[in-house]
Amino acid sequence: MEMKKPLSRRHFLKYLGASAASLAAAYSGLSSLTHKANASASDINAYDELPETFNPTLHTANDTDQLLLASGFSYNVLAAYGDVINKSGDTLGFNNSYTSFFPLSGSTTEALLWVNHESAQYSWMLDRSMTIAWEQQKQLLNEQGASILHIKKDALGQWKLVPDSTLARRISGLTPIELTGPVRGSQSVNGATLVQGTFANRGGSQTLWNTQLTCENRFETTCRDAGLALSHYGWIVEVDPFDHGKLPVKHTALGRFHHGSAAMTLNSDQHVVVYMGEDSPEGFVYKFVSADQWSDDKKANTAQLLSEGSLYAADLIKGRWIELTIELVRKQLNSMTYQVPTVLNKSKDVLLKQFQTQNDVLTSVSEAALILGATPCDRPAELTVRPSNKQVYIAFTQNDSRGNLHGQIIKLKESGNGETFAFETFITGGRQSGFSSPGALAFDKNDNLWVSSDISPDRLNTGAWSEFKNNGLYLIHPSGTERKTKQYASSPTEAALSGLSFTDHQATVFVAVNHPGASGAGTTSPTSQWQHRFGKKDPRSAVVVITRSLL
Repeated sequence: MEMKKPLSRRHFLKYLGASAASLAAAYSGLSSLTHKANASASDINAYDELPETFNPTLHTANDTDQLLLASGFSYNVLAAYGDVINKSGDTLGFNNSYTSFFPLSGSTTEALLWVNHESAQYSWMLDRSMTIAWEQQKQLLNEQGASILHIKKDALGQWKLVPDSTLARRISGLTPIELTGPVRGSQSVNGATLVQGTFANRGGSQTLWNTQLTCENRFETTCRDAGLALSHYGWIVEVDPFDHGKLPVKHTALGRFHHGSAAMTLNSDQHVVVYMGEDSPEGFVYKFVSADQWSDDKKANTAQLLSEGSLYAADLIKGRWIELTIELVRKQLNSMTYQVPTVLNKSKDVLLKQFQTQNDVLTSVSEAALILGATPCDRPAELTVRPSNKQVYIAFTQNDSRGNLHGQIIKLKESGNGETFAFETFITGGRQSGFSSPGALAFDKNDNLWVSSDISPDRLNTGAWSEFKNNGLYLIHPSGTERKTKQYASSPTEAALSGLSFTDHQATVFVAVNHPGASGAGTTSPTSQWQHRFGKKDPRSAVVVITRSLL
């Protein structure tokens, strides 16, 4: 039965906090929520009405090989690894790590769902001595990239995959992609204007003009196995999910590094701003500011907005953005008093040869940022912009080599001109807050922050991380009050929950269940069987739909 009235954002959040944990039924086919909307998007106090639910601080964290949800909620599996997604027979890729919801024009019952695929893993990848055959390379490249799913509500109001759709498709490591921006055709990318594929896709952001940005993260292993040029990867890629004929583009003006996530907004002067986090134990926080201004009247010219602009890295010590230019890099390297950081393991002469043009800066962004004095952070892989005040929230996941075992979330507030900023710790991970190693971040339209933990599989349920059990999904009080942190989901063994995306009225949440059984994936000894096929033991990552149960 079709929904007549959408569930309010406020009621949705209240349902999420119903009571103690319960096991959600896979493929349960329950009907959608049908309560009357009675709260505005500006009502940011919805959190205060949420009742308690299961929380690690209450010693109810879980280590079972199941996806657990707060009572009152159930999930359906929308699609799992290997499921057919379209009429051409394409299948959902490996390790989905991000989702993004695109309603079809004028429809409340049909949509496209973007899904990133972060990695692939096979037993032959563990043997570095062997030569990777072309068929294996194709398999490796096809597993990664992204899937564009066509989803539709059934007669009961549940979102379901349309497996024979002509709208759904794959963007993979085999897809032709155009380079755009300053580095296009330059020596830095071996003269390339067109490159093969995108892979290692972790986070992303919808654009103001309703396209998708996807972030290339740890690309080196795939490049090595597939014999591809390193300089062609590590960029941010833009795809129009609605236009099959338009080639995806890699925006070289946004820089090349291990992109963990991106978040797009507008500054006070109507320039497009893209904040970016680097997924590295000593990564940096960046922002790109477009040269041109955004205008609703110029939507047809949006391609140029990400092709020209300025790239900055954050100096957290001085509270300033450092523009990454070749002039500043060479000036620093030519300074008699400048000492090259030992971590670069290069001399000044070598670096001066490496950095000769702005294109060299854009293809070696991390080194340029370090040379110019940006602040290395404890894996700032994920970030998001708070809609109500445009403050940037950044998850520093953790860096145990520096004693930061459980990470923290900081918030960054820029000054009026955007050149300087103030930042402070919003909340720290650990026993006092009930979660460890913050990963994916997402604000709902009621201004509440949702956080998924990202404890690595080899640390889960061991040592300092033992009490947190499996990775979870948490709601963080808008004030960052640690005692009010609430857990709403617990992932299967070794999995992480990421890529939260809401339908327009927040009656439904889509979540990526990433890398269940990660340590045994691709081997004969799986450590999880979550979403395995009948007669097989291999776990499968999946995208799930969370709705209110009628039980």
